[in-house]
Amino acid sequence: MATDTLREGVYGSMSATWGAGAAGGLVGGIGMGIVLHLGANMMPLIGTLYGWPTVLGGWLGHLINSVLLGLVFAALVSRWRIHDRISNVGEWAITGVLYAVAIGLVTGGIMLPITVNLMGTTDLPEPLLPVPGFVGGLLVAFSAGVAHLVYGLLLGTIYGRVHTRAVARRP
Repeated sequence: MATDTLREGVYGSMSATWGAGAAGGLVGGIGMGIVLHLGANMMPLIGTLYGWPTVLGGWLGHLINSVLLGLVFAALVSRWRIHDRISNVGEWAITGVLYAVAIGLVTGGIMLPITVNLMGTTDLPEPLLPVPGFVGGLLVAFSAGVAHLVYGLLLGTIYGRVHTRAVARRP
């Protein structure tokens, strides 16, 4: 009897954690994708990185990554040292933003150059800059920075709301 109660409590908590991570990742990914798409028309570029250089390919690859990174966020914040220190949705939002900044640094500063190098090119098949020159570079950098902040804000907020409500509903 006690084992069943313990098992139910652990699995209930973990399903709330994973569900909140996936939901936060998806909503954050949609918000981030809108900024990337409207701010610098980057979805074809993102699709190119997945071998499908279209807007649809960019959205699919981006949303899959967003959910996966939301699950990584859930795994990281479910550790007791982090989880027990966060008491409200605002703190979850800040945690999400900090996580997204780290993701932006890793994906833009490490993974993108490695991917371009593995593709055997110095130029991506899709034009990177929506307008040529320095202004175009600033627009892409600004859009990517804002997009990551939007992702983190939405990820943390949705995670905090979904997880808190799910845990509160447990018997």
